[in-house]
Amino acid sequence: MPEAPVLMVGNDESAVETELVTGQLSCPCCAEQLGPWGHARFRVLRRRGGEEERLRPRRGRCRGCGKTHVLLCDEALLRRRDEVAVIGEAIEAKAAGIGHRRIAVHLDVPAWRVRRWLRRFSERAVAICEHFSRWSFALDISLSPSGPGRGALVDAVEAIGVAARAAVLRHGPRPAWCFASFASGGVLLANARCPLPPVP
Repeated sequence: MPEAPVLMVGNDESAVETELVTGQLSCPCCAEQLGPWGHARFRVLRRRGGEEERLRPRRGRCRGCGKTHVLLCDEALLRRRDEVAVIGEAIEAKAAGIGHRRIAVHLDVPAWRVRRWLRRFSERAVAICEHFSRWSFALDISLSPSGPGRGALVDAVEAIGVAARAAVLRHGPRPAWCFASFASGGVLLANARCPLPPVP
């Protein structure tokens, strides 16, 4: 896995390179411009169906504070090898009432892995719901906070969906779970000691 700190970026490598070279990416620590600074170590991203893709994320260095950051594409999550779309599909299925074994068969991944995703998401569901509710309001001030629904996990999934739709309306198309990865700073399924980043 790439070392922290991490800055989540889009999955178009040429666009990310252009943004980095032209100073369009900001340091998450001090908001100064990032410039090119080599690459992080290789990592593997496991796609749907088990296909594995080797990635070598770009690294940027802040021109202000001097800190370096790994630029991780929003198709991934920090400390997870599976792409976020697959993890997100498992979480949505759980919110719909499907058990982890059936989800695992459908996604063709081990049941223990699905159970681990769902357990971690459930542990953070309240914080995730609050985080994405703040994102919704930041993207569209006309959106009012929703009240408690059918449980913390379902509420969290719905909050992600509302924020993702608001992001599409404001910034253009982006898969919902890629937005969730970006907006969570990649730590959607990290442990409780790893806080979700501030909402801009």
